[in-house]
This record gives sequence, C-alpha cells and structure tokens, in this order.
Amino acid sequence: MTTAMTTTDERALAEVQREHGAALLSFLLGLTYGDQQRAEDLLQETLVRAWQHPEAFEGPYESMRPWLFTVGRRLAIDARRSRMARPTEIGDGVLASTPDPADATESAVAALDVRAAVRELSPAHRAVLERIYFDGLTVNEAAQELGIPAGTVKSRSYYALRALGRCLPGYSRPPVPEPARL
Repeated sequence: MTTAMTTTDERALAEVQREHGAALLSFLLGLTYGDQQRAEDLLQETLVRAWQHPEAFEGPYESMRPWLFTVGRRLAIDARRSRMARPTEIGDGVLASTPDPADATESAVAALDVRAAVRELSPAHRAVLERIYFDGLTVNEAAQELGIPAGTVKSRSYYALRALGRCLPGYSRPPVPEPARL
C-alpha cells in the first residue's frame, strides 16, 4: 500500500488483508509447522496490531509486507515461548487409564499375579530370587546359603527374571535391580 494514512480504517485494513493476507498466512504456516489454527490466530493478531498502529501505514517503505511479516514472526516467537514455559497438557484419555495411586486394588492384583508367576518357576530359580530379592542377600551370601557358586546364582536370577517377564506380559517392566553385589 503506497498511500499514507493518519488513521487505520476498515477499508485500509481490508485492503492490507487482501494484498498481504495469503502471503502472511503462508509464512505463518511455516513458522507453526503447518498448524493451520495457530497460523490463522497469528494472522488475526497481526492484523489487529496493524489496526492498533496506524503509524505503520505511514512508514517510509512502499509496502506493509515487511512490517506485517516482522510482527507476525515476533508474535509466533512469543506464542512458542509461552507454550514452552507451560507444562504440556495431557488429555482425558491418559488420566482415565492411569490407576489411582490411593487405590490398593491394582497393587493387590499385581501382587497376586507376581506370586502366581513365581510359583511357576523351577525350585532352583525360585530359591535364588527369594534369597536375592525377597531376603535382600548379596550374590555371595545367597551362593553360600544355597551351596552353589556365585556365577550360578547370577545365571539363575537372570533366567528366572526372564521367565517372570514371559509370565507377566501385560506388566511394564521397570529396570531390574542389579543382583551382582559381591
């Protein structure tokens, strides 16, 4: 727009939108990684800023486009910084599928499942897991108590935990504590 204006009226703003709106929207789509809704919101906010600043129409440049692109870019940066400063929102689906920590039912069911799976292990594997994980013995202490070498204790605990993992496929497996305390 080449004419100087002292106030921003509706016709001038409509002309700016007709002349630069498509290019500005395309530019803002790139800045928002293709998010149409955000780009349109930024376009609208940019045009509001143009309406609020009639002095931008009187600038020494031939076109409003550089001013509009600068304002749009700065608004996009501000919006991104604002989103990054807030924690990510989660949907209702995640909340609905997360068990209530105060509800002991889930942990009781899990404990029953683990006990049933431990009963399925061979006596040798079960004895090693009981000594290391339930009694809190070191590998050497478990080896002494069971009368087997420490390497055998490590091997049996490894294979016992793998067997438990196969018996309990629905449970997410937290990292297995290291039994190799010598």
